[in-house]
Amino acid sequence: MTLMLIIIMTSTILLSVFINVTMLKPYYVMQEKKYIKAAYKEIQQVFQQDTVQKAEIDQIVRNYDYRILITDMTNQMVYSSESEQGIMYKDMKNILQNIDKIQFQMNQKGYGIITTSKKNSGTSMNLVGYLDEQYTVIISTPMESIQSSARLSGRFTAYVGIFLIFGGGIAMYVYSKRFTGPIEEMAGAANRMSNLDFDVKVKKYGEDEIGKLGESLNELSGKLEMTISELKTANNQLQKDIEQKVQIDEMRKEFLSHVSHELKTPIALIQGYSEGLKDNIFDDEESKDFYCDVIADEAKKMNRMVQKLMTLNQIEFGNDQVEMERFDITELIQNMLDANRILLEKEQIQVKFEEPSMNVWADEFMIEEVVSNYLSNARNHVSSQGIIWIRYERHGDNLRVKVYNSGKHIPEEDLDKLWVKFYKVDKARTREYGGSGVGLSIVEATMKAHGKDYGVANVLGGVEFYFEVELDKKTNEG
Repeated sequence: MTLMLIIIMTSTILLSVFINVTMLKPYYVMQEKKYIKAAYKEIQQVFQQDTVQKAEIDQIVRNYDYRILITDMTNQMVYSSESEQGIMYKDMKNILQNIDKIQFQMNQKGYGIITTSKKNSGTSMNLVGYLDEQYTVIISTPMESIQSSARLSGRFTAYVGIFLIFGGGIAMYVYSKRFTGPIEEMAGAANRMSNLDFDVKVKKYGEDEIGKLGESLNELSGKLEMTISELKTANNQLQKDIEQKVQIDEMRKEFLSHVSHELKTPIALIQGYSEGLKDNIFDDEESKDFYCDVIADEAKKMNRMVQKLMTLNQIEFGNDQVEMERFDITELIQNMLDANRILLEKEQIQVKFEEPSMNVWADEFMIEEVVSNYLSNARNHVSSQGIIWIRYERHGDNLRVKVYNSGKHIPEEDLDKLWVKFYKVDKARTREYGGSGVGLSIVEATMKAHGKDYGVANVLGGVEFYFEVELDKKTNEG
Protein backbone atom coordinates (compact mmCIF):
# COMPACT_ATOMS: atom_id res chain seq x y z
CA MET A 1 0.00 0.00 0.00
CA THR A 2 2.84 2.38 0.91
CA LEU A 3 4.71 1.51 -2.30
CA MET A 4 1.62 2.23 -4.38
CA LEU A 5 1.11 5.58 -2.67
CA ILE A 6 4.79 6.50 -3.26
CA ILE A 7 4.48 5.56 -6.95
CA ILE A 8 1.36 7.71 -7.28
CA MET A 9 3.01 10.65 -5.49
CA THR A 10 6.22 10.33 -7.56
CA SER A 11 4.23 10.22 -10.77
CA THR A 12 2.33 13.33 -9.74
CA ILE A 13 5.53 15.24 -8.92
CA LEU A 14 7.25 14.18 -12.16
CA LEU A 15 4.18 15.26 -14.09
CA SER A 16 4.30 18.61 -12.30
CA VAL A 17 8.00 19.06 -13.20
CA PHE A 18 7.30 18.13 -16.82
CA ILE A 19 4.44 20.60 -17.01
CA ASN A 20 6.65 23.34 -15.49
CA VAL A 21 9.45 22.65 -17.95
CA THR A 22 7.31 22.40 -21.05
CA MET A 23 4.36 24.70 -20.40
CA LEU A 24 5.48 27.36 -17.92
CA LYS A 25 7.32 29.44 -20.53
CA PRO A 26 4.41 29.44 -23.06
CA TYR A 27 2.08 30.35 -20.18
CA TYR A 28 4.32 33.25 -19.14
CA VAL A 29 4.54 34.43 -22.76
CA MET A 30 0.76 34.32 -23.06
CA GLN A 31 0.34 36.30 -19.85
CA GLU A 32 2.97 38.85 -20.89
CA LYS A 33 1.17 39.39 -24.18
CA LYS A 34 -2.01 39.99 -22.23
CA TYR A 35 -0.33 42.53 -19.93
CA ILE A 36 1.56 44.29 -22.71
CA LYS A 37 -1.70 44.73 -24.62
CA ALA A 38 -3.29 46.16 -21.50
CA ALA A 39 -0.43 48.67 -21.14
CA TYR A 40 -0.85 49.65 -24.80
CA LYS A 41 -4.58 50.33 -24.29
CA GLU A 42 -3.89 52.51 -21.24
CA ILE A 43 -1.37 54.58 -23.25
CA GLN A 44 -3.96 54.94 -26.04
CA GLN A 45 -6.47 56.30 -23.51
CA VAL A 46 -3.91 58.86 -22.35
CA PHE A 47 -3.33 60.08 -25.94
CA GLN A 48 -7.06 60.37 -26.57
CA GLN A 49 -7.21 63.16 -24.01
CA ASP A 50 -6.91 66.83 -25.01
CA THR A 51 -3.70 67.20 -23.07
CA VAL A 52 -1.16 64.38 -22.70
CA GLN A 53 0.45 64.29 -19.24
CA LYS A 54 3.93 62.79 -19.03
CA ALA A 55 3.25 61.78 -15.44
CA GLU A 56 0.47 59.48 -16.56
CA ILE A 57 2.79 57.63 -18.90
CA ASP A 58 5.45 57.42 -16.14
CA GLN A 59 2.82 55.81 -13.89
CA ILE A 60 2.09 53.20 -16.56
CA VAL A 61 5.82 52.45 -16.78
CA ARG A 62 6.02 51.98 -13.03
CA ASN A 63 2.85 49.83 -12.92
CA TYR A 64 3.97 47.37 -15.57
CA ASP A 65 7.77 47.80 -15.30
CA TYR A 66 8.00 48.03 -19.08
CA ARG A 67 10.35 50.07 -21.29
CA ILE A 68 8.36 52.53 -23.44
CA LEU A 69 9.42 54.71 -26.43
CA ILE A 70 7.03 57.07 -28.26
CA THR A 71 7.96 58.84 -31.52
CA ASP A 72 6.12 61.12 -33.92
CA MET A 73 5.57 60.52 -37.61
CA THR A 74 9.14 61.70 -38.36
CA ASN A 75 10.59 59.20 -35.90
CA GLN A 76 11.52 61.97 -33.49
CA MET A 77 11.39 60.85 -29.87
CA VAL A 78 8.42 62.28 -27.94
CA TYR A 79 8.74 60.11 -24.78
CA SER A 80 11.28 57.54 -23.59
CA SER A 81 11.59 55.65 -20.34
CA GLU A 82 15.24 54.91 -21.19
CA SER A 83 18.27 57.09 -21.63
CA GLU A 84 19.15 57.94 -25.23
CA GLN A 85 22.62 56.57 -24.63
CA GLY A 86 21.34 53.26 -23.25
CA ILE A 87 21.34 49.95 -25.11
CA MET A 88 17.61 49.46 -24.62
CA TYR A 89 16.84 52.78 -26.21
CA LYS A 90 18.93 51.85 -29.23
CA ASP A 91 17.28 48.45 -29.50
CA MET A 92 13.82 50.06 -29.51
CA LYS A 93 14.91 52.61 -32.14
CA ASN A 94 16.22 49.73 -34.22
CA ILE A 95 12.85 47.95 -34.01
CA LEU A 96 11.09 51.12 -35.25
CA GLN A 97 13.43 51.16 -38.22
CA ASN A 98 12.48 47.54 -39.07
CA ILE A 99 8.74 47.97 -38.53
CA ASP A 100 8.01 46.49 -41.93
CA LYS A 101 8.34 42.96 -40.37
CA ILE A 102 5.09 43.47 -38.45
CA GLN A 103 3.44 45.94 -40.78
CA PHE A 104 0.79 43.39 -41.76
CA GLN A 105 -0.25 42.90 -38.10
CA MET A 106 -0.31 46.67 -37.52
CA ASN A 107 -2.50 47.26 -40.54
CA GLN A 108 -5.01 44.64 -39.24
CA LYS A 109 -5.04 45.34 -35.49
CA GLY A 110 -3.34 48.71 -35.14
CA TYR A 111 -0.44 47.04 -33.34
CA GLY A 112 1.97 44.13 -33.73
CA ILE A 113 4.05 41.99 -31.38
CA ILE A 114 7.56 40.85 -32.19
CA THR A 115 10.23 38.96 -30.27
CA THR A 116 13.88 39.96 -30.76
CA SER A 117 17.16 38.51 -29.54
CA LYS A 118 20.45 40.42 -29.12
CA LYS A 119 23.71 39.18 -27.74
CA ASN A 120 24.24 42.27 -25.62
CA SER A 121 20.62 42.78 -24.45
CA GLY A 122 19.16 39.32 -24.64
CA THR A 123 15.65 38.30 -25.77
CA SER A 124 12.75 40.73 -25.45
CA MET A 125 9.03 40.92 -26.32
CA ASN A 126 8.04 44.11 -28.11
CA LEU A 127 4.67 45.64 -29.00
CA VAL A 128 4.64 48.31 -31.74
CA GLY A 129 1.45 50.31 -32.25
CA TYR A 130 -0.05 53.62 -33.36
CA LEU A 131 -1.33 56.37 -31.03
CA ASP A 132 -3.97 58.77 -32.29
CA GLU A 133 -2.64 58.08 -35.86
CA GLN A 134 0.17 60.62 -35.20
CA TYR A 135 2.53 58.73 -32.96
CA THR A 136 4.19 55.33 -32.81
CA VAL A 137 4.78 53.58 -29.50
CA ILE A 138 7.02 50.65 -28.70
CA ILE A 139 6.57 48.74 -25.43
CA SER A 140 9.38 46.32 -24.58
CA THR A 141 9.89 43.78 -21.79
CA PRO A 142 12.84 41.37 -21.40
CA MET A 143 12.15 37.60 -21.82
CA GLU A 144 15.24 36.43 -19.95
CA SER A 145 13.42 36.73 -16.63
CA ILE A 146 10.61 34.54 -17.97
CA GLN A 147 13.00 31.81 -19.10
CA SER A 148 14.97 32.01 -15.84
CA SER A 149 11.77 31.83 -13.84
CA ALA A 150 10.64 28.75 -15.78
CA ARG A 151 13.98 27.02 -15.22
CA LEU A 152 14.08 27.92 -11.54
CA SER A 153 10.50 26.85 -11.05
CA GLY A 154 11.16 23.46 -12.67
CA ARG A 155 14.33 22.93 -10.63
CA PHE A 156 12.65 24.00 -7.40
CA THR A 157 9.71 21.71 -8.10
CA ALA A 158 12.11 18.81 -8.67
CA TYR A 159 13.95 19.45 -5.37
CA VAL A 160 10.71 19.80 -3.46
CA GLY A 161 9.42 16.66 -5.18
CA ILE A 162 12.44 14.59 -4.09
CA PHE A 163 12.02 15.80 -0.52
CA LEU A 164 8.29 15.06 -0.60
CA ILE A 165 8.92 11.58 -2.01
CA PHE A 166 11.19 10.61 0.91
CA GLY A 167 9.32 12.51 3.60
CA GLY A 168 5.92 11.60 2.21
CA GLY A 169 6.96 7.96 1.85
CA ILE A 170 7.81 7.76 5.55
CA ALA A 171 4.63 9.59 6.53
CA MET A 172 2.53 7.37 4.28
CA TYR A 173 4.13 4.22 5.70
CA VAL A 174 3.31 5.31 9.24
CA TYR A 175 -0.18 6.44 8.25
CA SER A 176 -0.89 3.34 6.16
CA LYS A 177 -0.17 1.16 9.19
CA ARG A 178 -3.39 2.57 10.64
CA PHE A 179 -5.19 0.79 7.83
CA THR A 180 -2.99 -2.23 7.18
CA GLY A 181 -2.71 -3.08 10.90
CA PRO A 182 -6.47 -3.55 11.39
CA ILE A 183 -6.75 -5.25 7.99
CA GLU A 184 -4.01 -7.73 8.94
CA GLU A 185 -5.81 -8.41 12.23
CA MET A 186 -9.09 -8.93 10.38
CA ALA A 187 -7.35 -11.24 7.89
CA GLY A 188 -6.04 -13.30 10.82
CA ALA A 189 -9.52 -13.38 12.36
CA ALA A 190 -11.04 -14.47 9.04
CA ASN A 191 -8.40 -17.23 8.77
CA ARG A 192 -9.29 -18.48 12.26
CA MET A 193 -12.99 -18.38 11.34
CA SER A 194 -12.23 -20.48 8.27
CA ASN A 195 -10.90 -23.07 10.74
CA LEU A 196 -14.23 -22.89 12.62
CA ASP A 197 -12.81 -20.85 15.51
CA PHE A 198 -15.64 -18.40 16.19
CA ASP A 199 -14.37 -17.15 19.56
CA VAL A 200 -12.14 -14.62 17.79
CA LYS A 201 -13.36 -11.01 17.88
CA VAL A 202 -11.95 -7.90 16.20
CA LYS A 203 -11.58 -4.86 18.45
CA LYS A 204 -13.48 -1.70 17.56
CA TYR A 205 -11.59 0.78 15.33
CA GLY A 206 -13.96 3.74 15.36
CA GLU A 207 -16.84 4.70 13.12
CA ASP A 208 -15.02 4.81 9.76
CA GLU A 209 -15.06 2.12 7.07
CA ILE A 210 -12.41 0.03 8.89
CA GLY A 211 -14.48 0.13 12.07
CA LYS A 212 -17.64 -0.85 10.20
CA LEU A 213 -15.73 -3.69 8.52
CA GLY A 214 -14.61 -4.94 11.95
CA GLU A 215 -18.18 -4.79 13.27
CA SER A 216 -19.41 -6.67 10.20
CA LEU A 217 -16.70 -9.31 10.73
CA ASN A 218 -17.72 -9.75 14.37
CA GLU A 219 -21.36 -9.99 13.35
CA LEU A 220 -20.43 -12.51 10.65
CA SER A 221 -18.53 -14.55 13.24
CA GLY A 222 -21.57 -14.63 15.52
CA LYS A 223 -23.96 -15.56 12.74
CA LEU A 224 -21.60 -18.25 11.41
CA GLU A 225 -21.27 -19.70 14.90
CA MET A 226 -25.05 -19.69 15.27
CA THR A 227 -25.50 -21.23 11.82
CA ILE A 228 -22.87 -23.92 12.48
CA SER A 229 -24.54 -24.63 15.81
CA GLU A 230 -27.91 -24.94 14.10
CA LEU A 231 -26.40 -27.21 11.45
CA LYS A 232 -24.81 -29.39 14.13
CA THR A 233 -28.11 -29.49 15.98
CA ALA A 234 -29.91 -30.39 12.78
CA ASN A 235 -27.25 -33.03 12.01
CA ASN A 236 -27.58 -34.50 15.50
CA GLN A 237 -31.34 -34.50 15.10
CA LEU A 238 -30.95 -36.18 11.73
CA GLN A 239 -28.70 -38.81 13.30
CA LYS A 240 -31.28 -39.34 16.02
CA ASP A 241 -34.02 -39.58 13.41
CA ILE A 242 -32.00 -42.15 11.48
CA GLU A 243 -31.29 -44.10 14.66
CA GLN A 244 -34.95 -43.81 15.62
CA LYS A 245 -36.00 -45.06 12.19
CA VAL A 246 -33.63 -48.03 12.53
CA GLN A 247 -34.97 -48.62 16.02
CA ILE A 248 -38.55 -48.38 14.81
CA ASP A 249 -37.79 -50.86 12.04
CA GLU A 250 -36.29 -53.23 14.60
CA MET A 251 -39.25 -52.66 16.89
CA ARG A 252 -41.62 -53.32 14.03
CA LYS A 253 -39.87 -56.61 13.22
CA GLU A 254 -39.83 -57.52 16.91
CA PHE A 255 -43.47 -56.49 17.26
CA LEU A 256 -44.55 -58.63 14.32
CA SER A 257 -42.56 -61.53 15.72
CA HIS A 258 -44.18 -61.18 19.16
CA VAL A 259 -47.68 -60.70 17.75
CA SER A 260 -47.25 -63.72 15.53
CA HIS A 261 -46.03 -65.74 18.51
CA GLU A 262 -48.85 -64.56 20.79
CA LEU A 263 -51.56 -65.18 18.21
CA LYS A 264 -50.19 -68.51 17.08
CA THR A 265 -51.31 -70.43 20.19
CA PRO A 266 -54.93 -69.15 20.38
CA ILE A 267 -55.34 -69.49 16.62
CA ALA A 268 -54.04 -73.05 16.78
CA LEU A 269 -56.42 -73.84 19.64
CA ILE A 270 -59.37 -72.26 17.87
CA GLN A 271 -58.51 -74.04 14.65
CA GLY A 272 -58.05 -77.41 16.39
CA TYR A 273 -61.21 -77.25 18.51
CA SER A 274 -63.29 -75.91 15.62
CA GLU A 275 -62.13 -78.78 13.40
CA GLY A 276 -63.03 -81.15 16.25
CA LEU A 277 -66.51 -79.68 16.36
CA LYS A 278 -66.79 -80.00 12.60
CA ASP A 279 -65.71 -83.63 12.67
CA ASN A 280 -68.07 -84.46 15.61
CA ILE A 281 -65.28 -86.11 17.61
CA PHE A 282 -67.06 -85.55 20.97
CA ASP A 283 -69.48 -88.13 22.38
CA ASP A 284 -71.72 -85.93 24.54
CA GLU A 285 -73.02 -82.38 24.97
CA GLU A 286 -70.59 -81.70 27.79
CA SER A 287 -67.61 -82.22 25.51
CA LYS A 288 -69.21 -80.02 22.88
CA ASP A 289 -69.72 -77.23 25.43
CA PHE A 290 -66.10 -77.58 26.52
CA TYR A 291 -64.90 -77.18 22.93
CA CYS A 292 -67.07 -74.13 22.46
CA ASP A 293 -65.90 -72.57 25.74
CA VAL A 294 -62.26 -73.00 24.74
CA ILE A 295 -62.86 -71.36 21.37
CA ALA A 296 -64.78 -68.46 22.95
CA ASP A 297 -62.13 -67.99 25.66
CA GLU A 298 -59.27 -67.91 23.16
CA ALA A 299 -61.21 -65.51 20.96
CA LYS A 300 -61.70 -63.19 23.96
CA LYS A 301 -57.99 -63.31 24.75
CA MET A 302 -57.14 -62.40 21.16
CA ASN A 303 -59.66 -59.56 21.21
CA ARG A 304 -58.23 -58.15 24.48
CA MET A 305 -54.71 -58.32 23.14
CA VAL A 306 -55.65 -56.56 19.89
CA GLN A 307 -57.47 -53.83 21.83
CA LYS A 308 -54.45 -53.31 24.11
CA LEU A 309 -52.11 -53.14 21.10
CA MET A 310 -54.34 -50.53 19.47
CA THR A 311 -54.38 -48.47 22.68
CA LEU A 312 -50.59 -48.71 22.99
CA ASN A 313 -50.11 -47.72 19.34
CA GLN A 314 -52.34 -44.64 19.75
CA ILE A 315 -50.42 -43.46 22.82
CA GLU A 316 -46.91 -44.12 21.47
CA PHE A 317 -47.48 -42.42 18.12
CA GLY A 318 -49.35 -39.43 19.54
CA ASN A 319 -52.66 -40.24 17.95
CA ASP A 320 -54.26 -40.25 21.39
CA GLN A 321 -53.56 -36.73 22.72
CA VAL A 322 -53.42 -36.10 26.47
CA GLU A 323 -56.46 -34.09 27.57
CA MET A 324 -55.75 -32.61 31.00
CA GLU A 325 -58.74 -32.40 33.33
CA ARG A 326 -59.36 -32.25 37.05
CA PHE A 327 -60.93 -35.31 38.68
CA ASP A 328 -61.06 -37.23 41.96
CA ILE A 329 -58.58 -40.09 41.62
CA THR A 330 -59.85 -41.72 44.83
CA GLU A 331 -63.31 -41.99 43.31
CA LEU A 332 -61.83 -43.46 40.10
CA ILE A 333 -59.90 -46.16 42.00
CA GLN A 334 -62.88 -46.99 44.21
CA ASN A 335 -65.13 -47.43 41.17
CA MET A 336 -62.63 -49.84 39.64
CA LEU A 337 -62.38 -51.83 42.85
CA ASP A 338 -66.17 -52.05 43.01
CA ALA A 339 -66.24 -53.33 39.43
CA ASN A 340 -63.72 -56.08 40.31
CA ARG A 341 -65.13 -56.87 43.76
CA ILE A 342 -66.78 -60.17 42.72
CA LEU A 343 -63.53 -61.53 41.21
CA LEU A 344 -61.50 -60.36 44.18
CA GLU A 345 -63.86 -61.96 46.68
CA LYS A 346 -64.04 -65.14 44.63
CA GLU A 347 -60.25 -65.42 44.74
CA GLN A 348 -60.29 -64.47 48.45
CA ILE A 349 -58.02 -61.47 47.88
CA GLN A 350 -58.09 -58.78 50.58
CA VAL A 351 -58.00 -55.20 49.28
CA LYS A 352 -56.88 -52.29 51.48
CA PHE A 353 -57.75 -48.80 50.20
CA GLU A 354 -58.53 -46.15 52.79
CA GLU A 355 -57.21 -42.93 51.20
CA PRO A 356 -59.10 -39.60 51.34
CA SER A 357 -60.58 -37.81 48.34
CA MET A 358 -57.80 -36.26 46.19
CA ASN A 359 -58.25 -34.07 43.12
CA VAL A 360 -55.58 -34.36 40.42
CA TRP A 361 -54.86 -33.07 36.93
CA ALA A 362 -54.41 -35.70 34.20
CA ASP A 363 -56.17 -37.48 31.34
CA GLU A 364 -58.81 -39.41 33.30
CA PHE A 365 -59.35 -42.07 30.63
CA MET A 366 -55.61 -42.81 30.37
CA ILE A 367 -55.11 -42.89 34.16
CA GLU A 368 -58.04 -45.29 34.43
CA GLU A 369 -56.21 -47.58 31.98
CA VAL A 370 -53.05 -47.35 34.14
CA VAL A 371 -54.95 -48.21 37.34
CA SER A 372 -56.73 -51.04 35.53
CA ASN A 373 -53.42 -52.56 34.35
CA TYR A 374 -51.79 -52.21 37.79
CA LEU A 375 -54.84 -53.69 39.51
CA SER A 376 -55.09 -56.54 36.98
CA ASN A 377 -51.37 -57.23 37.33
CA ALA A 378 -51.64 -57.27 41.14
CA ARG A 379 -54.66 -59.59 41.09
CA ASN A 380 -52.91 -62.04 38.74
CA HIS A 381 -49.69 -62.17 40.78
CA VAL A 382 -50.92 -61.84 44.37
CA SER A 383 -50.20 -64.77 46.65
CA SER A 384 -53.02 -67.15 47.59
CA GLN A 385 -55.46 -65.31 49.87
CA GLY A 386 -53.02 -62.41 49.78
CA ILE A 387 -53.37 -58.66 50.09
CA ILE A 388 -53.61 -55.83 47.53
CA TRP A 389 -52.90 -52.49 49.18
CA ILE A 390 -53.41 -49.16 47.37
CA ARG A 391 -52.07 -46.04 49.09
CA TYR A 392 -50.95 -42.46 48.37
CA GLU A 393 -47.71 -40.58 48.98
CA ARG A 394 -46.98 -36.92 48.20
CA HIS A 395 -43.91 -36.18 46.08
CA GLY A 396 -43.57 -32.41 45.82
CA ASP A 397 -46.40 -31.17 43.57
CA ASN A 398 -47.29 -34.71 42.55
CA LEU A 399 -49.33 -37.50 44.10
CA ARG A 400 -47.69 -40.93 43.95
CA VAL A 401 -50.18 -43.82 43.77
CA LYS A 402 -48.73 -47.14 44.98
CA VAL A 403 -50.27 -50.56 44.22
CA TYR A 404 -48.82 -53.32 46.37
CA ASN A 405 -49.51 -57.04 46.13
CA SER A 406 -48.18 -59.73 48.43
CA GLY A 407 -46.34 -62.55 46.75
CA LYS A 408 -43.03 -63.58 45.25
CA HIS A 409 -40.44 -60.98 44.28
CA ILE A 410 -39.64 -60.28 40.66
CA PRO A 411 -36.03 -61.21 39.74
CA GLU A 412 -33.88 -58.06 39.82
CA GLU A 413 -32.67 -58.63 36.25
CA ASP A 414 -36.28 -58.61 35.04
CA LEU A 415 -37.47 -55.41 36.75
CA ASP A 416 -36.41 -53.08 33.91
CA LYS A 417 -37.75 -55.48 31.26
CA LEU A 418 -41.31 -55.48 32.57
CA TRP A 419 -42.16 -52.42 30.46
CA VAL A 420 -41.03 -54.05 27.19
CA LYS A 421 -43.88 -55.17 24.97
CA PHE A 422 -44.72 -58.89 25.22
CA TYR A 423 -42.14 -59.48 27.94
CA LYS A 424 -43.26 -62.09 30.49
CA VAL A 425 -41.37 -63.14 33.62
CA ASP A 426 -43.38 -66.37 34.07
CA LYS A 427 -44.74 -67.34 30.66
CA ALA A 428 -46.60 -70.39 31.95
CA ARG A 429 -48.42 -68.36 34.62
CA THR A 430 -49.10 -65.53 32.15
CA ARG A 431 -50.62 -67.98 29.73
CA GLU A 432 -52.73 -69.35 32.55
CA TYR A 433 -54.54 -66.06 33.23
CA GLY A 434 -54.45 -64.89 29.65
CA GLY A 435 -51.89 -62.10 29.93
CA SER A 436 -50.43 -60.60 26.73
CA GLY A 437 -47.45 -58.71 28.14
CA VAL A 438 -48.76 -55.41 26.76
CA GLY A 439 -50.45 -53.88 29.82
CA LEU A 440 -47.31 -52.47 31.46
CA SER A 441 -46.12 -51.12 28.10
CA ILE A 442 -49.37 -49.13 28.00
CA VAL A 443 -48.57 -47.81 31.50
CA GLU A 444 -45.09 -46.71 30.36
CA ALA A 445 -46.39 -44.96 27.23
CA THR A 446 -49.15 -43.23 29.20
CA MET A 447 -46.84 -41.87 31.90
CA LYS A 448 -44.30 -40.68 29.32
CA ALA A 449 -47.12 -38.84 27.53
CA HIS A 450 -47.95 -37.15 30.86
CA GLY A 451 -44.29 -36.50 31.66
CA LYS A 452 -44.61 -38.17 35.06
CA ASP A 453 -42.66 -40.82 36.98
CA TYR A 454 -43.57 -44.50 37.23
CA GLY A 455 -41.83 -47.70 38.32
CA VAL A 456 -41.73 -50.97 40.23
CA ALA A 457 -39.78 -52.30 43.22
CA ASN A 458 -39.51 -55.42 45.32
CA VAL A 459 -40.60 -54.59 48.87
CA LEU A 460 -41.03 -56.55 52.07
CA GLY A 461 -43.51 -59.34 51.44
CA GLY A 462 -44.26 -58.58 47.82
CA VAL A 463 -44.05 -56.21 44.83
CA GLU A 464 -45.08 -52.54 44.58
CA PHE A 465 -45.88 -50.64 41.37
CA TYR A 466 -46.37 -46.85 41.37
CA PHE A 467 -47.21 -43.87 39.13
CA GLU A 468 -47.49 -40.11 39.69
CA VAL A 469 -50.06 -37.48 38.74
CA GLU A 470 -50.17 -33.71 39.30
CA LEU A 471 -51.98 -32.60 42.46
CA ASP A 472 -54.65 -29.92 42.32
CA LYS A 473 -53.18 -27.79 45.13
CA LYS A 474 -56.02 -25.30 45.44
CA THR A 475 -58.76 -27.89 45.93
CA ASN A 476 -56.70 -30.22 48.14
CA GLU A 477 -55.47 -27.40 50.41
CA GLY A 478 -58.99 -26.00 50.62
